[in-house]
Formats: sequence, structure tokens, C-alpha cells
Amino acid sequence: MTDAAGRKDQLAASLGEVRERIARACAAAGRPAEDVTLVAVTKTYPASDVVLLAGLGVTDVGENRDQEAAAKAAAARAEGATPRWHFIGQLQRNKARSVIGYADVVESVDSLRLAAALERAAAGRPQPLEVLIQVSIDGDPSRGGATGDDLWQISDAVAAAPSLRLGGLMAVAPLGWEPDRAFEQLAVLSGRLVAAHPTATAVSAGMSGDLEAAVRHGATHVRIGTSLLGMRNPLR
Repeated sequence: MTDAAGRKDQLAASLGEVRERIARACAAAGRPAEDVTLVAVTKTYPASDVVLLAGLGVTDVGENRDQEAAAKAAAARAEGATPRWHFIGQLQRNKARSVIGYADVVESVDSLRLAAALERAAAGRPQPLEVLIQVSIDGDPSRGGATGDDLWQISDAVAAAPSLRLGGLMAVAPLGWEPDRAFEQLAVLSGRLVAAHPTATAVSAGMSGDLEAAVRHGATHVRIGTSLLGMRNPLR
């Protein structure tokens, strides 16, 4: 068996297990499994893994560093793989033009200045750039995320921007918090956002260790890396 065939089998097995976890979590929450989109987080892994995952039916891929993501998206596209690319890491404004060159969704918008930079960079796109507002559940500025009134000001600004589309919210459970506590708070914020912007229903929450709690509290997207790609030697 070639390395590529072996890796495909490895990914197929992991993908089956992750999809089964999502299905069980949805069933327990009384939700259809189709409600939850798997975002395969391929950071540090090669474009060949993206190509294999796309061939296995994965439609959404997440990356958190622009330099790596831009090259990987181009390499995957050259092999015929065109998933929806989600940028999920903290983003500097001077990277906005690069990111909109490949990303379909930016999940980590947490300031008015970043929203404005993306709006300028996305002008002229055939389709608006989808934006999720990253929420800081615990207010720790080092991990990114909007807090307090900033969240609503940013969401209103994104909703009003012609080149952007407000998709919803994203969050990471804070260190030391029970995931249920974090995602329950996120669900409350999502409800408030949807009341003001009815189409902004996306909730990106949950990773390999806490996807069940995220689904329980309404996540529409889960960002899965380790459980899907394993501990294979990553790119450096």
C-alpha cells in the first residue's frame, strides 16, 4: 500500500468516527445531523491531506495562519480540491487582502478596524465575504474575541458592509471553563444576535475535545483537527 493510500484510509477511518460523534451528539440534542457542518482544521498538515479529505466528502476546511493557508489553498486548488476555506485564527489587518484571496469565511473578526479592512479588501468580490464575529467568553484579550458592547457594534457594522455578510458567531471555550458553561453563554449571545440580524444563525463552536457540548448548545459548525488528522508528523 502506498503512503497516499494508507493516509487516505487513515483519514477515512477518523472521518467516520468524527461524523459518528457528531451524529450521536445531534441525536442526543434532538437535532438532525445535517444541522452541523464539520470544519476540518488542517493547520500544519499538507495540502495533500486537504485533497484527500475533499475526496472523502469534506466540504469545509479551516486554517489559522495566512502564509500557510494561502499556499495550501493554491496547492489544493491545483489538484482540483475546492473546499470552503475558513480562516479561524487571529488576523492582522495588513493580511486582509491576502486572506480574501482564498477564504470564503473569516471566523475571527473581533474589532471594527478589522471589519473595515476586510470590507475594503473584499470590495469587488463576486460574492460577499462571510464573517463570523469572534466572541471572548471570559474577556481574556490575549486569545482574541469581542466583548460587551463591542460585539454588537461590530456585528452591526459587518451587517451594513456591502462586501461582507454577517454569518453569526464563533468562540473557543476558555481554558479552565466547563464547555457547557461556555457554550451556554454563547447560545444566549447568538439568540440576541439573531433577534437583531435574523440570517446570522451560524455558531462555530466546539473542537475535538468538546464538540458534544457545543452541539448540545446549538453549534452549527464544529472545528475538528486532532480527532480527524491525528498525531501524524505535521509540517514545520
